[in-house]
Amino acid sequence: MLEVGKIINTHGLRGEVKLVAWTDAPEDFEHIKKVYAKDTQLTVASVKYQKNNLIVKFKEIASIEEAEQYKNCIVSADKSSLPPLPEGVYYVADLIGCHVFDVSGTELGEVLDVFTAGAGNVYEVRTENGKKLYLPANDTTIVSTDIAEKKIVMDVPEGMED
Repeated sequence: MLEVGKIINTHGLRGEVKLVAWTDAPEDFEHIKKVYAKDTQLTVASVKYQKNNLIVKFKEIASIEEAEQYKNCIVSADKSSLPPLPEGVYYVADLIGCHVFDVSGTELGEVLDVFTAGAGNVYEVRTENGKKLYLPANDTTIVSTDIAEKKIVMDVPEGMED
């Protein structure tokens, strides 16, 4: 299961909700048939776009009163219900826990989180001694990623390991 968004508000009187998509492409919700919120399976009936949010109608929610119960809920979906990712693109959930090595084979640590900062993604890596490294994750620095082996090899810019 992957967290794919958050219901932030109700929309209208017929049970639609306003949802912030946490996927790279909000259009992914057009392919998702079932999601989970509050330990309840919900069936996506329709998806509309409004500014930076989605307006989603779930078959199981028929009124604004029912929709209110889901306000501020995280929405998860089965990874298999999402469209396939392009080559070289990974889910953050798959990267967390990977061991990061430099090109010489020295282990730098384990990926704790991935976030976007300025020009691109950054891997937050915890070293063996508990120190945190913030490594730029881009085509220049990432040499290889093997999700099955939980291993990432990076060409770390000089001074980033300090």
